[in-house]
Amino acid sequence: MKFANKFAQMMLAVLLLSPLAAVSADMKIGVVIVPRLLQESPQARAAMGALQDEFAPRQRELVELGNELKERQNTFQRDVEVMSAEERRNAERDMQNEQRAFQRRQNEFAEDLDLRRNEVLGGMQQELGAEIQRFAKGAGYDLIITDAIYFNDSLDITDEVLAGLESNFKGGE
Repeated sequence: MKFANKFAQMMLAVLLLSPLAAVSADMKIGVVIVPRLLQESPQARAAMGALQDEFAPRQRELVELGNELKERQNTFQRDVEVMSAEERRNAERDMQNEQRAFQRRQNEFAEDLDLRRNEVLGGMQQELGAEIQRFAKGAGYDLIITDAIYFNDSLDITDEVLAGLESNFKGGE
């Protein structure tokens, strides 16, 4: 009985999928690797460069603050032997407060950068989606897949879409 049930399920699957095989033979299908476009397209590179420029001053400021904090810690370690107990407690408390403030600023910077990066990537994904659609319509594709577990390399049209992005970027400058 188990064999008959399995056989019936397989036959049903074959019958249901056979029309798809006939239709797919006439379809023009392409696969686009979107993460590659996000890395290699001139639009994405320009957007990430602008993002770096936007956050570079804050990053430099954090580096400087970190260096100053390390210098104060080194000075404290050097002078701790000659400090009174009260001076040592005050200096330790001040160092802890400064360290916490520094960590807060680092966390705020990281959060702001992540939020802004997500905004930029969201805009880039919309722009890439529009370019993929333009390319697909212009080249007569019936189906474009952007998230595939496996595909034959002959279906990969990422290079063609990237070339379109590059030509649009050059034209837009």
